[in-house]
Amino acid sequence: MTSTPTTIPEKLVIASRESALAMWQARHIQARLQALYPETLVEILGMTTTGDQILDSPLARIGGKGLFVKELEQALADGRADLAVHSMKDVPMHLPEGFAMAAIGEREDPRDAFVSNDYPSLEALPAGSIVGTSSLRRQSQLQARFPHLVIESLRGNLQTRLRKLDEGQYAAIILAAAGLIRLGLGNRIAQTIAPEDSIPAVGQGALGIEINAARTDLLTVLAPLNHADTAACVEAERGMSRALAGSCTVPLGAYATKQGENITIHGFVASVDGKQMLHAEANGNAAQPELLGQQLAQSLIAQGADKILQALAEQSAHG
Repeated sequence: MTSTPTTIPEKLVIASRESALAMWQARHIQARLQALYPETLVEILGMTTTGDQILDSPLARIGGKGLFVKELEQALADGRADLAVHSMKDVPMHLPEGFAMAAIGEREDPRDAFVSNDYPSLEALPAGSIVGTSSLRRQSQLQARFPHLVIESLRGNLQTRLRKLDEGQYAAIILAAAGLIRLGLGNRIAQTIAPEDSIPAVGQGALGIEINAARTDLLTVLAPLNHADTAACVEAERGMSRALAGSCTVPLGAYATKQGENITIHGFVASVDGKQMLHAEANGNAAQPELLGQQLAQSLIAQGADKILQALAEQSAHG
């Protein structure tokens, strides 16, 4: 049982991006909080982030996923909001000084989804088909498995991406299954890709609740929203990524599952073209998820992951 905090705030403000998916996530947390604390007024502060505004460049080129959280963190820092709701896969591996992750919610389907109006599966795509994705992680895994496909950058919110597919700009696009399911668009999924064929992004499908680290009063308030099993798995995944200095400029992924007191985590690091692809797995006690992620990273480094990462860093420095 979570002990009830002695003082429940009269009002809580949730900072959120204004995309349909982000607003769904914020409303989901709003409803949970409203149910827990009926006397509290829970409001949503919708914001546009830099990542939402710059849509003509791949994320890796304009500064990474942190562009989706900076403005929300500013609202936490100056007291306009009490908490921010993020997709965990958008949260940088190192939170800026002064911020803390108060809770990680239960994970939705973590897999990647193949979406196409004309083809039932990736395997069915003819040579030369254009597949849209904004993710180097997906791109490298697709190129490794299907070198005959053409991968092109796809930016914009979920509705924009689906519209571009429907307009015929792509034969297929790859999206996170979780977003489609949350928005009631699960029927658009032609094929859910098994994690072993497309290892998900670190934290994919899980929601994170971030606060100003000074607001320790909110830790007890938000504790009931934390899903311990999901949190342990996501911490293991983030532990791997942190140890490899992962960002969206690096094609890597990790996926952890928990059975009893054990976590199994699979991870990969690749070159963007998928020609170099390193896989590893680690297994261990769920009580030390970060350590497990670090062990996985060390296995990948032993195979030469550091050399791939070094080459990528040099490329982006010159690019």
